[in-house]
Amino acid sequence: MTENNTDQQTSNQPEAPIFRLQKMYVKDLSFESPNSPAVFTTKQNEPKVEVNLGLKNSPIEGDSLYEVTLSITAKVTHGEDTKTLFIIEIEHCAVFTIKNIPEQHMPSVLSVDCPSMMFPYTRQIISQLTVDGGFVPFIMEPVNFQALYLNQQRQAAGQEQKPQ
Repeated sequence: MTENNTDQQTSNQPEAPIFRLQKMYVKDLSFESPNSPAVFTTKQNEPKVEVNLGLKNSPIEGDSLYEVTLSITAKVTHGEDTKTLFIIEIEHCAVFTIKNIPEQHMPSVLSVDCPSMMFPYTRQIISQLTVDGGFVPFIMEPVNFQALYLNQQRQAAGQEQKPQ
């Protein structure tokens, strides 16, 4: 009798959520140092750094698989004369298995949780690439994906409220 009750309770409960990183890979990578070797022989001023970050996701054919792409472009120049030291462009991707997560939570999972898991690896790739390019390691500041997501949500809500 006890076994039947346990079986009924188990079958009525929703399946446990699954959130698993399956694979990370570099889809596109570019490193340019257009002013080499002159940048190595001139006086180094405080560099100016310009970083652009993009994020996109898409379902993959199959059950509960999503590709998340973190796109970063970093341009580092001499502070005063704006001579380019290097430019890095990377599309770092990951495939995630995401199951049994309520639909209303999916945008947050794909825009916050997934890139938060990926970013330390993306950051390491960029750092190593600058070293291999002959420069000191370029260590990116941590990114608060939760704050970016909430900001994006506020902006979207503000645009919906404005009359057109």
